[in-house]
Amino acid sequence: MAKAIMIQGTMSNVGKSVVAAGLCRIFHQDGYRVAPFKSQNMALNSFITKEGLEMGRAQVMQAEAAGVEPLVAMNPILLKPTNDIGSQVIVNGEVLGTMNARDYFKMKKSLIPDIRKAYEYLDREYDIIVIEGAGSPAEINLKQDDIVNMGMAKLVNAPVLLVGDIDRGGVFAQLYGTTELLEKEEKERIKGLIINKFRGDKSILDPGVEMLEQLTGIPVVGVTPYLHVSLEDEDSLSERLEGENVGNASAANRQVPLIDLAVIRLPRISNFTDFNVFESIEGVSVRYVSSVHQLGTPDLILLPGTKNTMRDLLWMRQNGLEAAILKAQQAGTVIFGICGGYQMLGRTITDAEGVEEGGTIRGMGLLDMDTVFESEKARTRVEGRFLAPGGVLSGLADIPFYGYEIHMGRSWPIKHSDPTQNQEHTSGNPDDGWSDMSQSLCSVGCLTTLEDAITGEKKCDGAWKDNVYGTYVHGIFDREEVATALIRSLAASKGVTEQMGASMDFAAFKETQYDLLADGLRANLDMQAIYRILEEGA
Repeated sequence: MAKAIMIQGTMSNVGKSVVAAGLCRIFHQDGYRVAPFKSQNMALNSFITKEGLEMGRAQVMQAEAAGVEPLVAMNPILLKPTNDIGSQVIVNGEVLGTMNARDYFKMKKSLIPDIRKAYEYLDREYDIIVIEGAGSPAEINLKQDDIVNMGMAKLVNAPVLLVGDIDRGGVFAQLYGTTELLEKEEKERIKGLIINKFRGDKSILDPGVEMLEQLTGIPVVGVTPYLHVSLEDEDSLSERLEGENVGNASAANRQVPLIDLAVIRLPRISNFTDFNVFESIEGVSVRYVSSVHQLGTPDLILLPGTKNTMRDLLWMRQNGLEAAILKAQQAGTVIFGICGGYQMLGRTITDAEGVEEGGTIRGMGLLDMDTVFESEKARTRVEGRFLAPGGVLSGLADIPFYGYEIHMGRSWPIKHSDPTQNQEHTSGNPDDGWSDMSQSLCSVGCLTTLEDAITGEKKCDGAWKDNVYGTYVHGIFDREEVATALIRSLAASKGVTEQMGASMDFAAFKETQYDLLADGLRANLDMQAIYRILEEGA
């Protein structure tokens, strides 16, 4: 039987995921086999396990910190919002359906057996389980049917550490108010308070800490500083999306970065972790932009994944970003789309089955392809190699990559010429053209060749034309050689003679960040008290 400890927060984005990841790392460093767990996660950043199942990236990040393989049992329920009142509901890694909030709340307690089964598997296989809550346990309108905060803690009899965010102000009110809104039994589960993201002289805070302990009757087990570590973010609340992220400290001193990447911050942006790797390359800035005046004149415009391709394309069309991107493309700016962003680059998007909005809309028309949504989601891991794209990114040719696919549609060429046969080919179904490895068409305008790591199927993916590129593969830039080649190709195209530095191996870079996180928490948490809480339980 594993020992459990649960991290809850006074609100969203107080640092629960990071504190949980840090504890996973500390326990792993101390020799324990550790698993993260979150019964229900609402996020658009997701991941495909080696079995082809979908889970939230926050638990993937925590599993990496714990030094273990991500398993869907670590996140049995994932909610991916499709609009303001509805979400796609994913249970045990597979799509259950799309529901509005009211319908989901009516049925979610029926998912407790799935939660229990997932937790019990981890309970048998690991020494310690670090459980993460969601939002706040004091949402008094939702407590009756809670399955992710105190409801989860009660289900597995876990002690709780409550985290408040001092950087957002009012941390004493956050922590005291949360505990006062809990039932007596719930409050008794909270064994320690954590004040997170502190900047300044801690001695000035000490009188408030003493008063908080007297008022709540709960010890403060740590005041953790604002840690400058680069970790994957869970969702659209990420601070990463708010400003410019410049690779390496020396590059941060530049008034103008050598290479400027602009990521379109779509309203339903998903898997923006695809671009984190570029933040480790000196002289490269990564900006997230949501308006024309923010766009400027970047060297590369990245269209990310989205949970609603059609609605987000219409959003760009209405606010002028689409027109600005088309103008930038005509001026020679490189455009690269991933997943939903790739679908937007084609001629048409059709949703006959009502997966998103229904009907057909025109795409941006930059790639000669059509996309049709299907009710069955593609979920797999892949390994592949870039073919021989032309244009600015020709330097990617023959470089291997790895990644994963999560999408609801398939794309294929409208019209494609085969110069070796002097024929023009028109495709009317997805089984023709790029998806068939045996056709010579595959190497003309197709971006990559890849193998499905789960089924072994070989196929072509993505497309390029002039200075426009697209792929369905998430994580395609994570390999050091890919990111470095892309940045060096952009530098060469603009006449930058300075040799762009190589990025650190991204997997190795993340390991250093988990260690920095653990060091920061060890220095500022009372780990003896936390181990005592872990041992004594609730």
